Amino acid sequence: MGINNHNHYSKSIRLQTWDYRTPWWYFVTIVTSNHKNYFGDIYDGKMQLNQLGHIVDREWLRIAELRKNVELDYYVVMPNHHHGVIILNPTNDELNNINPIIDKPSTNLKHIEASKSFYSAISPKPNSLSSIIRSFKSAVTKTANELKFTDFAWQPRFYDRIIRNEGELFNIRNYIEQNPLRWDIEKNYPENIPEF
Repeated sequence: MGINNHNHYSKSIRLQTWDYRTPWWYFVTIVTSNHKNYFGDIYDGKMQLNQLGHIVDREWLRIAELRKNVELDYYVVMPNHHHGVIILNPTNDELNNINPIIDKPSTNLKHIEASKSFYSAISPKPNSLSSIIRSFKSAVTKTANELKFTDFAWQPRFYDRIIRNEGELFNIRNYIEQNPLRWDIEKNYPENIPEF
């Protein structure tokens, strides 16, 4: 029996009609591999971060430090996952309605072709939500490995929700705040990521 190579590629869970570089508010959930508790424990409804949990917290906050067009809203590090709201603001080029590739004259066509081939069809686009999350996960994993947490791993994907209105944002913030309180009820049901 032949091998179907298409089975080796996961279908994207991103909304296919949406450009994830679009300035907007996004709710993301990032989960550890096999839902393993790496980041600490919940005691009396409060998250107590361990060393790796503090790394997740620190690297999350660094997202806004490293990217001038990104703000962070409510977030929580849980024992085996992380919830957060990321705000992508317009870049200077977007504010000025400039497409940096089209509007900047270039005499170096080889450089343009090299850039096109560098960003393959399966790679996240620069400044997109996927590239931000990939960098965050990579930074946490790198530090975890340096500290000899050699079995640490994330799930390959992450969940996102494009926040549609203020009411939905209110519900998401409320969910994030109450997540540690709900841990004992929901910890054995990883599929309980809410639909807002």
